[in-house]
Amino acid sequence: MVVPKLRPWRAARPQVVRIANAVRPRLAGAVTVAGPRLARLTRAVRVRPVHLPRLSRPRTVRTWQYTAGAATAGLALAVGVVTAAGPWDANGQRTAERDRAAALERSGGADHGRSGTAAAPRPAPSAGPVLTGLGGVTSAVGTKKSAPDPTALSDVLKPLLDAPALGDTRAAAVVDVATGEQLYGADAGRALTPASTTKIATAVAALSALGPDHRLTTRTALEPDTRELVLVGGGDPTLTAHARTGGWAGLRALAADTAKELDRRGIRTITLSYDTTLFTGPALHPIGVNDNLAPVSALTADEGRTDDSASGPAPRVGDPAADAAAKFAGFLKDAGVTTTPPGPSRASTRAQTLATVTSPPLSALVERMLTNSDNDIAEALARHTALASGQPASFDGGAEAIATQLRKLGLPMAGAAFHDGSGLDRDDRLTADLLTALLVKAGDPRRPGLRPVLTGLPVAGFTGTLSTRYADGASGLVRAKTGTLTGVNALAGTVVDRNGRLLAFAFLASNTADAAAAQSALDKAATALAG
Repeated sequence: MVVPKLRPWRAARPQVVRIANAVRPRLAGAVTVAGPRLARLTRAVRVRPVHLPRLSRPRTVRTWQYTAGAATAGLALAVGVVTAAGPWDANGQRTAERDRAAALERSGGADHGRSGTAAAPRPAPSAGPVLTGLGGVTSAVGTKKSAPDPTALSDVLKPLLDAPALGDTRAAAVVDVATGEQLYGADAGRALTPASTTKIATAVAALSALGPDHRLTTRTALEPDTRELVLVGGGDPTLTAHARTGGWAGLRALAADTAKELDRRGIRTITLSYDTTLFTGPALHPIGVNDNLAPVSALTADEGRTDDSASGPAPRVGDPAADAAAKFAGFLKDAGVTTTPPGPSRASTRAQTLATVTSPPLSALVERMLTNSDNDIAEALARHTALASGQPASFDGGAEAIATQLRKLGLPMAGAAFHDGSGLDRDDRLTADLLTALLVKAGDPRRPGLRPVLTGLPVAGFTGTLSTRYADGASGLVRAKTGTLTGVNALAGTVVDRNGRLLAFAFLASNTADAAAAQSALDKAATALAG
């Protein structure tokens, strides 16, 4: 018998060592779980003696055959380990832990302070029922078992919602999503300041008016007579000037494509201007200059932030359009095109489009808005809803358009009043009845286009504005939109109870004195629904 040469092994040894070091922790954790299966698998792939036919001279086993046999056995063994131990478990726990780790690296919602500074995450509870319970009739949400008994539910919720931390004015509602039946109500028809839970209404209205696949386009146009290049804002609040776009529309890519088109025409120097006329009315929210919201413009890059953040409060530039145009001019210069200092203008109907970039679908913008409580996205979507509804693209037009869309859906609008799309305006008014009706409508199997309203809700203890809340064991059991203004605390979302029923809830509290204590009280009430 000829012994195979070892040179191929020596050459491959460093790669094998690196692979072994990379998978050792996971394999070690899987050994206990996978023991019985590995034993069977090992017996199945054990190398057995090879009986060679009698020949006149020995037959050489070639190096590649030896290596291939060993690799096959090793691959089969690895497959057995992965099959037995993961990397995903049946209830989504490991997926949830990964999402929690990612969430803790991001900032919190725009009007909720910064998050992401919590201690290292503990092992997370399974979040399967919540995460798989949003797909309508094909979901894992139970409908055979009865909904919670209203009397028992009241016995549990009433003392929790009577907590002094929730101030002297409050309203609440709990509804079975499958039937639309209200299981609990306390002043559910009373209109109170909703804060950022207003974004649920904005999301439903925008998706209803525009559809989940709608995209927002930013473009450049060349005026044929004046040879002026116009950067035309399409009202995309997620347009970014960062080199890494994260899947959002990129200002750098638009500049590169525009430079190519100009070069094709032999243009190296050009007059640059920018067009923001898609939106109208005041750019500054009634709250004034505020880290929670930039002046609203049809042209903005990275929400006018002066730092590298992507969510949460941050100082903003005074003129987002001028800032975006200046950055665009710099990118053109890098591509070999010299421009004049950009100024405001309006593209004519004869202007020729040179290049475009488009946002992800509206469904993605809605999810980002809800998860991070993004006020800039909310105000932009309110204006796009206005445009789709024949209203002026302003604060007032957006507010009117949201109300109009919700009326078309047959939702309970008594007492409701909108003044913006974000909920930063303290004169906004919503009822617990309306908030739960919005969530029920989003869960209607006949309206799949509204599903991003549910999937975008922050997951307790994992994502967005809830990433640092529910650390007492309720992580993953609640999905809810938070609402926080001085003296106002709100929470509205969904929870799957222990019988598998999907419940929608809305809790509103005004005149609260301690925001942290009020949030804790609301979290306890939402957690009680899961039990």
